[in-house]
Amino acid sequence: MFEFRLGVDDLAATWFAYSPLQEAVLGLRARHWPSYYPEQQPWIAGWQDRYAALDTELLDVLIAPSGFVPDFLTPRPAAPRPDFADELAEMARTPPEVVRADLLAAYPGGGCPLPPVLAAPVDDPAALAALTARAAEALEAYWTRCLAPVWWPRARSVLEADLAYRARLLAERGAEGLFADLDGRISWRDGVLRLTDHTPVVLALGDSVVEVAGRGLVLIPTLGGRGAQTDITQDDPPLITYPARGRATMAEGLTGPGGPAGPPSAPAASAGPAGLVGLIGPARARLLMLLAAPASTTELAHRLGVTPGAVSRHLGALAAAGLLERTRHGRRVLYRRSGLGDALTAGRP
Repeated sequence: MFEFRLGVDDLAATWFAYSPLQEAVLGLRARHWPSYYPEQQPWIAGWQDRYAALDTELLDVLIAPSGFVPDFLTPRPAAPRPDFADELAEMARTPPEVVRADLLAAYPGGGCPLPPVLAAPVDDPAALAALTARAAEALEAYWTRCLAPVWWPRARSVLEADLAYRARLLAERGAEGLFADLDGRISWRDGVLRLTDHTPVVLALGDSVVEVAGRGLVLIPTLGGRGAQTDITQDDPPLITYPARGRATMAEGLTGPGGPAGPPSAPAASAGPAGLVGLIGPARARLLMLLAAPASTTELAHRLGVTPGAVSRHLGALAAAGLLERTRHGRRVLYRRSGLGDALTAGRP
């Protein structure tokens, strides 16, 4: 168990972010454990041929059999919405001694030995630097050919929706309400945030008390986690990743091997109650049904298989009628149902 002891200044300095590089790296888990990530399998099927042409000798071992990831592959975000290229450049600058320590922590020996592609350079600083550069190149190719075209826009919308929800929750219920809602592994009481992780790697480390001591806390939603986690070492400002709210919606509209291989089919979500369809029409009713969680115009267009312009016109009409709320994040606008929209979709008067 980890205990993070936060003062008032730490709570004030707590912030949320998401990381494209972390999503790329942790997303490799879905290939190893498909039953744990069913919503990702249609996407993986769509880019399988492209993935097979990459540096799979290295990519396939970036996730240890325990599920652990060497920490240098997922540097802390420097901003709430960092650029993938910037994160990758930071990762490539990791000193060889840090890479070595992280590899040995992920592959501690015994029943989890270093695979040959990692074991050969582990005691040679120059070879470790070359391995880090190779990992950066492999991840860049994986991102460019498999994730960036279609998967990332969908994933980013889910992560943005999570950030919007957490901001509203913090405003309405404060820190106690925010932490209570993050994940079942997390609890909060009397200024102490507790994270209970029963994975074998973490249990072997024993309990750890972390004095945040004015450094603040970074909270990161992810599609690649099964539960809230922190990193092994606590030398840097503390970070906790947790499963993103709404991650199951990644599968909506993917009835077969869609994903990057081609556009998804129409989503399975119904157009809603017959009375609602008669009142506002099937297209707007379907949009209203989809907007139980926030989403952008681009994300909705992708899920429905129509143009963003068509979606934008319907969203404008629904918002003008008071059925939707809008939240701006930088250049992006997220829509979600208002209280009136919830009542209509539920068939309440």
